[in-house]
Amino acid sequence: MDANQIAATLELIKAQLANPSPELLKAFTQSSVATVGLQAYNLEAPAKNLFPYLTPLVDSIPRSVGGFGSQASWKAITGVNVNNLSLGVAEGKRGGVVTTSTQEYLAVYRFLGQDDYVTEQAWRAAVNYQDLRATARLNLLKAVRLGEELLHLGGNGTALVLTQPTAPTVVDDASAGTLGTSTEYDVAVVALTLEGLYFAGGPGVAAAATKIFQTIARGNAGPYGGSTPINGGCSLASGITNHTTANNKTAVNCYTPVVPGAVAYAWFIGTSGAATLAAITTINSVILGAVGASTQTLASLTAADYSLNALVYDGLLYQAWKANSGAYIANQATGTPGVGTPLTGDGKGGVVEIDAVLKYMWDKWRLGPEQMWVNSQEAQNITQKILTGTGATASQSFHFMFQADQSELVGGMVVDSYLNKFGAGLGGGKKIKIRQHPNMPAGTILFDTLIIPYPLSNVANVREMDLRFDYIAVDWPKVQWADEFGVYFDGVLKHYFPPAMAILTNIANG
Repeated sequence: MDANQIAATLELIKAQLANPSPELLKAFTQSSVATVGLQAYNLEAPAKNLFPYLTPLVDSIPRSVGGFGSQASWKAITGVNVNNLSLGVAEGKRGGVVTTSTQEYLAVYRFLGQDDYVTEQAWRAAVNYQDLRATARLNLLKAVRLGEELLHLGGNGTALVLTQPTAPTVVDDASAGTLGTSTEYDVAVVALTLEGLYFAGGPGVAAAATKIFQTIARGNAGPYGGSTPINGGCSLASGITNHTTANNKTAVNCYTPVVPGAVAYAWFIGTSGAATLAAITTINSVILGAVGASTQTLASLTAADYSLNALVYDGLLYQAWKANSGAYIANQATGTPGVGTPLTGDGKGGVVEIDAVLKYMWDKWRLGPEQMWVNSQEAQNITQKILTGTGATASQSFHFMFQADQSELVGGMVVDSYLNKFGAGLGGGKKIKIRQHPNMPAGTILFDTLIIPYPLSNVANVREMDLRFDYIAVDWPKVQWADEFGVYFDGVLKHYFPPAMAILTNIANG
C-alpha cells in the first residue's frame, strides 16, 4: 500500500468515525457491567480483607518455647498450716506441726494447625494483581490464630464432661404461640460447650437454631485425605418430658437445672416421637411457641456424650470449670422461665453479683482480678445497672455537665471498668477492666487475674502457652499443580493458679 492509498484509507476511517453507522455504535456501546465488553476494568489492588480479626488473648498471653515430652507438669504448694494451728507454746514444749497442702497439675500438649492451597492456574491468573501465594499464607496464619483465640477462651479437651441435663420442667405459658391446644408434646434439651455453640453457628444462633453437631467429619488435606471425627461439644440429650397443653394455651415455658460448663442449651419440641430443634439459649430456660423449624430431630441424636474435644487443650473457662479447680463459680437463678435472672444493681453504683464474686476471691485467696471478659450484652447491662442505679435500695442519681462545642453534643455512655471494693491497700481497691471478648457468649462473665500478689510465688506469668514449637509454615511437596501449605503449632495453655479465675454464668439479658 503506497502513501496515497494509506492517506485515502485514513480519510475514509475519519469520515466513518465522524458519522458512525448504527451498527458500529451498537457494537461498542459501554456495557453496564464492568467486566463485559471492550472496556478497561478499573480493578483496585490488592483485594480487601474484610473479616474480623480480633485475638486479645493470643496477643496478651506469653508464649514459651522449649516444652518436651507428652505433657507439661508442675506442682504447687497451695497452703501452709492449713489446719490453723495456734502459735501458743507451753513451757518446755515445742510448737505444733503444721500441715502443708500441695497439688499436682498436668497439661497435655496438642498439635494444632490448618492447611490451604493455591492452584497453579489461580496463581498465574492473579499475576500483576496480587501475590496469591503470599496472601493465602498470611490469611491462613490469621485463621489459625482466630481458632487459637477460641480455644484459649473455651477449649474443652480433658477438663469437663457435661452432665446429662435433667428432663425439662414444662408448663403452659401465657405467650401467644402456634402450638396446638390440648396437644401432647415431647420436650428435651441438650447442653453445649463454647465450641458446641460455635459449631452450631456462634453466639447469634439463638434466634434461628438450625442444627447442633454431635460429631463433625472434618476432611483432611493432602494426598492421603480421609477425615478426622471431631466431637461437637454436646452433652447427652436429656430425658423427654411429655406435656399436654391446656385447651386455651399455645406456648410453653421450659427449664432445666444449670449444667456446669454449659454456655448454651439446645431445645427440642414436637409431637410424640417428632421433636425437632427449636431454639438455642444462653440461659437454662426458654419459651417455646412453636414446634422446631429445624429438620434436625431429637430421635436422630445418638445416646452419647460428645462434650470433650480430645484434639484440643483446655481454655480458661474450662480450666476454671474443672472439678476441684478452686475457681469460684456462680450461677444466676433460673428465675422466670424463658426470662431468667439478670444482673442486679445495688443502688449504689455497683452490681450485686459482681461484688459477691470479688468478695469471695479476696476472702478466700486474698487476690483480685485485673479484668472481666464479657459479651456485648453484659457490657451493656453492666453500664445500665450502674447508671440507673436500680436495686433493692434507693437509687442514686447522676448529674452530668455537658460542654457543647460548636453546637455538637455527643451521646452515649459506657462503663469500661469496675472498682474492686475488697482488699483495699493489699491488692484490692483497684479498677478492673471490663473487656468485650469476640468469642464470649452472652450470659457468661470470666474474671481473669493477671498477677499473683504472693511474694516469692515462683510464678512469672499466671497463664502462658507452653510450646514444643510455635507457629511454623509447612510447604508440602508438590503432587499436583497446586502449592499446598499449612500453619501449625504444638503446645498447651497452662494456668498455674485456677483459683485466680471466677465465672458468673446463666445471666439473663436485662
